[in-house]
Amino acid sequence: MFSYRHAFHAGNHADVLKHTILIASLQYMTQKEAALVALDTHAGAGLYRLDGDYATTSAEADEGIRRLEGAKDLCPMLQDYVDMVKAFNTSNTYKVYPGSPFIAQRLLGDRDKLKLFELHPTDCRSLSGNIAQLKAGRQVQVLLEDGFEGVKKFLPPPSRRAFLLCDPSYEMKTDYGRVLDMVADSMQRFPTGTYAVWYPIIPRQEAHDLPRRLKTLANKFGKSWLNAELTVKNSKITTAMRQGEEKRPGLPASGMFLINPPFTLKDQLKTALPQMAELLQQDSNAGYVLESGGK
Repeated sequence: MFSYRHAFHAGNHADVLKHTILIASLQYMTQKEAALVALDTHAGAGLYRLDGDYATTSAEADEGIRRLEGAKDLCPMLQDYVDMVKAFNTSNTYKVYPGSPFIAQRLLGDRDKLKLFELHPTDCRSLSGNIAQLKAGRQVQVLLEDGFEGVKKFLPPPSRRAFLLCDPSYEMKTDYGRVLDMVADSMQRFPTGTYAVWYPIIPRQEAHDLPRRLKTLANKFGKSWLNAELTVKNSKITTAMRQGEEKRPGLPASGMFLINPPFTLKDQLKTALPQMAELLQQDSNAGYVLESGGK
């Protein structure tokens, strides 16, 4: 249950997609004067060393954020993402990668609140220590809890404005059903909140069903939705010629599904997604999907 550690995957292509959308969404939602409550169901450690043992073992950042380090003529949405990562580094080479808790906190205003859930004991201790350095006081709350259940007590928020990010590891098949149950319950409690779900695109039926079932859920509530997917490589398992061993390709693609998305987000992604696919492609299978619906 506690085997997944995001430190191995920090800054990979999935983070580029997820955090680019997170930044654009919060930039839009924090323009209003009314306070915003941001909820992160699977917060992780918050900050990651790209030159540490975990990240260098997988080297996934090399195929993600590092591809954008020296890129020219980035669209505004991707440039905002790169600038955010730069802000956490003192040198031109990225050694620190901010997770969603630190990205969100950097964008929130003084009246906004951030609720961070993390069930992994070690990561929660790291998250608490990292957050303490911000001296953010009561703005940020770290909870050693199951985020799927924990968000219930904060919905609806007193300010009637909320953004929820849900990005579990999906190592356990039950996560797919729990995501759907959590979003359905949250929509019942607070139909006007913005709900953002990250999901992997892998050869598993539950993974393929999740965005379709989220569309059905959004349509049931009569809410607008947006789905963005980024593919960087083939998903087929290959067999090494000499050893006769299966070679798993790693995560080939991922998606972000939003209910009640900022109305500016789709136009931003029309420019950003093609550039992501071009810069992050690992083979000729790279591509993207952008679709929307609802009211």
